[in-house]
Formats: sequence, C-alpha cells, structure tokens
Amino acid sequence: MSAIKICLAQLNFKIGDFEGNTAKIADTIFTAKQKGADLVVFSEMSVCGYMPDDLLDYPWFVEKCEHSLDAVAQSCQGIAAIVGGVMRNPHKGRNLQNVMCFMQNGRIQKTIAKTLLPTYDVFSEARYFEPAQETDIIEFKGHKIGIAICEDIWDIYNDFEYNASPGSKLKELGADIIINPSASPFHLGKQSLRNRVFGGQASRFDIPVIYANQIGIHTELLFDGASRAVNSNGEVAMQLPDFEESVGYISFDDGVITSNATLPIEIDEIATLHQALVFGIKDYFKKMGFKKAVLGSSGGIDSALVQALLSQALGNDNVLAILMPSQFSSEGSITDAKKISENLGNEYHILPIENIFNQYTEALSSVFEGREFNVAEENIQARSRGVLLMGISNKIGNILINTSNKSEMAVGYSTLYGDMCGSLSVLGDVYKTQVYALARYINKNHEIIPNEIIEKAPSAELRPGQKDSDSLPDYDMLDEILKLYIEGKKSKDEITMEGYDSSLVERIVNMVNANEYKRYQAPPIIRVSSKAFGKGRIMPLVAKYQ
Repeated sequence: MSAIKICLAQLNFKIGDFEGNTAKIADTIFTAKQKGADLVVFSEMSVCGYMPDDLLDYPWFVEKCEHSLDAVAQSCQGIAAIVGGVMRNPHKGRNLQNVMCFMQNGRIQKTIAKTLLPTYDVFSEARYFEPAQETDIIEFKGHKIGIAICEDIWDIYNDFEYNASPGSKLKELGADIIINPSASPFHLGKQSLRNRVFGGQASRFDIPVIYANQIGIHTELLFDGASRAVNSNGEVAMQLPDFEESVGYISFDDGVITSNATLPIEIDEIATLHQALVFGIKDYFKKMGFKKAVLGSSGGIDSALVQALLSQALGNDNVLAILMPSQFSSEGSITDAKKISENLGNEYHILPIENIFNQYTEALSSVFEGREFNVAEENIQARSRGVLLMGISNKIGNILINTSNKSEMAVGYSTLYGDMCGSLSVLGDVYKTQVYALARYINKNHEIIPNEIIEKAPSAELRPGQKDSDSLPDYDMLDEILKLYIEGKKSKDEITMEGYDSSLVERIVNMVNANEYKRYQAPPIIRVSSKAFGKGRIMPLVAKYQ
C-alpha cells in the first residue's frame, strides 16, 4: 500500500453556472496534477451548486448536471477526482439522487449516493432525492476509501439520532479513510461544533476523516469552508481558512494523514461575525452582478454599521448614503450621518422629507380628522423614505440594502414598505447587542463609526423625543429572551423559569408571534445564527399558538 497525495479543494460555486463551475473544477484538477496529487476532492453538488431547490424539478437542469459530470471526468487523466452533483435515480423512489462521482481514466468509475437526507432547519433534501439503498467503498492505489456525503457523517450529532449510520457501515466494509464532501452552511458556533463532530467521528470509527466544504453565499445561506483533515485520534492535521477559496495538500499513508500546512488561528465570535457579513455582501453582489449600493443613513447605529460593512465589502466609491431628515430628526443625528459618510469617503445626499410628510397628512386629513398622531404618521415617514430610496435605486441602479436588525424584526419594530425595503438584509440575523459589539470592533484601531452614534440612546425619531425604550425593553434583556425563544425554541413558561419576569416574557413572545406577517415580506437575510428568519424558521400566519 503506497502513500497517496490528496488535494482538498475548497471552492466557490454558483448555482446553475455549469460552465463556470466545471471550468473551475477542471482547472483545479489540472493544477493538482502538476503538483503531483493522486486524488482531488471537491464539495457536495460542486458542478451545479448547493442547493438548487426547485430547479431540480426541471429535466434540462438535471441533464446539464449529468453532462457536466461527464465533462469533468474527461479531465481526469493520470489523476483521480471525487466530484459532486445530481443524477437520475435508476431505482424506485424519487427521481433524483445527491451523488459523488469517483472519476479516473477519463470517465466516471463509480457513483456514491447520499444516504441521510436532511429535512430540517434550512434543508429540504428529502423533497427531491431518494436516499442510497446500499453503502460501498472505492478501491484506489491499495486504499479503501469511504465516501460519506455531508449529513452522512452527522448521524448522532443532531437533536435526533438517525436509524442508519453510513460511517459505521463504511467501517464494517474496511474503509481506511472517510471522505466527507459537504455543503455545510455557516452559523456562529459552527466551528466548535465541527471540531466535536469530525474529531468525535474519526475517534469513534478509528478512521481519518477528510471534510471538503464549499464557500460562498447562496441566497440566505452562507458557506464558510473551513475544510479539514482529521486523524483517527481526533487531531486536526490540516484546516483551510474560513471564507476563502483555497486548496490544501495532504499525504495519507499507513492510516495517518500528514501535512505541512499551518493551522489557522482561531478568532473571536465578533471578528468571525464581521468577516462573515463582509464576505456575504461581497459574494452576493458578485454573483448577482451588482456593483453599487444605496442605503438610508439616519445617524443611528444600524445604518451606520451597514454603511461601514458595505464600504469594506464593495469599496467606498460604491456606496451611496441618503440622509432623509424629518421635522422630528435631531440635529445631532444629521451631523452623525454626515460624519460617517465623510469618515468612509462615501457620496451622500440630504433629502428632507418634512414637505413630503406634510403633503401625505394633508391628503389624508379628511380620514385622519379627529384622531391623534400615532403609528400611522410614524409609518408614513418611514414609507416616504422607502419611496425615495427605491426611486434612487431604480434611476441610477444602486441596489437598496436593508438596515433592520434581528431584534427589531423579531418584535415588529419596523415598517412594511418603509425601512423594510431592500434587496438584501445585512443585519436581519444580527441582534441589537451584536450590532453594538460589531460597531466597537470596526472602531478598534480608529474611529470609523462616530462614537456619538454608539453612545447615544437608540431612537427611530418618528415623533418628538422618541426613544426605542418607550416601546421596547432594554436591548440586553430583550435579546436574551429573544434568543431563548427563537434559537432556544423554549416556551414562555420555560423562559420564565430561567428567572425572567413572566409578564415581560409574555409580551415579547406575543410581539414575535404577532409580527410573523411582516417577516414573510422581508428581504432575504444573510444567515449567521443557528435559527435565522427565512427558510430556516417557517411559522404559520393563520394560527393561534403561544
């Protein structure tokens, strides 16, 4: 049994871009061959991108995927590769299977289908695929290689335990290494979870595990890579960086993985969150063909943070800030909004909305007569701003970016067709307390976000003297309860038992439930938590629940 050199390819694929994806894969195979690799490992569904969702219902899409796999196989001359895609199921059941193809000598030598099809949180694979009915291994240069596709290695690391264990079956078949091609989305805390999973499974099976993940943003889902090779004692022999296209080389001999690569340095949670959001914005704009952004700049912490993140992701010249003060805006907020644009070097315009607001209220006066100023007038201001921002976006082509945070979206402290406008929500999965932590992180070396913005009490400034605290609990308390309810999935009684005031818990939970209809109409959100609003949290609108 001879040593084999394996290239681990962590690449950024675009859903449906068969030409671009296959060219990238073929180029990587060519380079790896030049560097003496015997085998190249790619991530799950690499030729078509993960996850195509209902594109899989179109026969032409599946045909292109199969043709792309055949085309990639032709580049495997003098080198082997393991490449992911979708194929028609030759057996009974659903029409398709999620597969990895072992390619050598210019053709597909063996196809391995995925066994465990995740259908929870953001995943819906059982909607499209038939699971594998049998487990097999690949014989290559005297080694027995087992392939466990993504979820196939997570059999005992969810809230439930699967009936099948593909890893255990591969162990029984005599595999001396397990390769885990994956499309594993990012969320905060995922890195430590992966350490536990891959280290634990390698030790459990007493077999080294190679994990190949993709990077990139696919609508809400953000993929961070962090591909790695783990020895049977659970120690990491090599790990590729987060949020970067990268390839790494390892040697596998006598049951042990070795590598000359240095392991990346662990960074703290807020630094990781910052890195994730900047990468997500940049990749979203690139894949959508967008270049420039526009946002409403209020002088508040949320818009200031989004403006700073956009500038880092897209470049200062590609961010346009629109200041839209009303008669209720403080002079300090206008000054602060101007200052951050000047700090970042962003173009900005001041478009007062007082006259627009007055025209709306005058037009509505016969209906509003005799009724006190309330949320209706507040929302008119927010919607006036939304109209201006969308008009600018339509006229000059800059993409409108939403600035609402998760705390506000959770309790409905946002206006439909107003501050909820936008093609992408940057902070929709970022709690208000995290917003402040990110602002301080950005300012760690010098002031970018004016300290006045960070230090002042948050306010929507839609009525005289308004403060967020007039309508909402303190954000430290609010965010703790929201996390227990949304991420922790705890009931009101369970949250109260943790020491929180029962009336406050009931009020917050009722606010979350009552505002589901708004979130149905929100822009796509960059997912950075384990339970984000959007496809990972599907709640009924017409229902009664507590």
